[in-house]
Amino acid sequence: MRVPIVTRLLLASLVSAGIVNGFTRTSASLSPRLTTSKSNLFAKGDEGGLEDSISDFCIGTNNFWRGLVIEPVRTYVETRPAGTNVNEGTNALQILTSPPEVPGIPRPVWLTIAGSVPTLLGWYGYYKFSAEEELFQYELQESGKVSGAGGYGTLFPFVYGVLIGFPLSLLHIPLGETIVQLSGAWILASQLNLYRRVNELCTEDEKIRNKLGLEEPPLWEWWALLPPPMDVVVGLRQVHFLAKYWEIKRGYELSKDLVADELFPFISLTDRLTLKQVRPVSSILRASLAHCSNSSCAMAHNRNHSVLSEAMPLVLVY
Repeated sequence: MRVPIVTRLLLASLVSAGIVNGFTRTSASLSPRLTTSKSNLFAKGDEGGLEDSISDFCIGTNNFWRGLVIEPVRTYVETRPAGTNVNEGTNALQILTSPPEVPGIPRPVWLTIAGSVPTLLGWYGYYKFSAEEELFQYELQESGKVSGAGGYGTLFPFVYGVLIGFPLSLLHIPLGETIVQLSGAWILASQLNLYRRVNELCTEDEKIRNKLGLEEPPLWEWWALLPPPMDVVVGLRQVHFLAKYWEIKRGYELSKDLVADELFPFISLTDRLTLKQVRPVSSILRASLAHCSNSSCAMAHNRNHSVLSEAMPLVLVY
């Protein structure tokens, strides 16, 4: 299933109208995140009231959807203090299965792919939940306010929307298609917001910017609205820079990522990518397919390319 093009166009119009663009202006300002940078997130005027309303809405959304999850699952994924399950040097399997922690667990690109591919992208859903919930709890600890709905409020409206809407659409009940499209719009809007928040995290103060080698926010938030490969690229870059940020907050040495730093260095590029720079990615995929000399290799590569081009735009947009 793909996020409907109508949904992408709708959100693109919201961005151009400034409804979402208020979040993106912060990225250009390189302001601190939780203490002063939020003054750039909202229009001048009753700034504190709007900020409080957004925080209350996000907390309420998180609590509502959390209440719909069975107790054993809630207990397992309860956010723990940093170091409870994961420390520097912890093995990959333990990181993949660990509950969220605050400050968040660094999950590099190579590990995210290693967990997602064997599970047919199922583990990526757990990554999305954990990343959002860690940011949610981190914001609560730092300022008592939040700007995202956390893992529960981000992922579960999408999941329940698809579980309910898709069968209804198969039965040609008009409401089903509407529910699916609203679910897609919700997860896409949350991804725009996630990119905005990661940009803030990575540029919140000069020390962090210097450690990351950044002179500007690394992500173009609105790329989430674009077709592959642009939305996939910005999703991978979000995974990379969020992992680096948590390494810094935990006091770890910045690690090397085989995928992001060596195989596909455009993922870790500290300058903002341009659309022209991303264009060769599709050519690389086509060229690698052409180098498969036998039919089994070609079939396997074609299957992998199909997963990336069809499934990842939706999953990385959530």
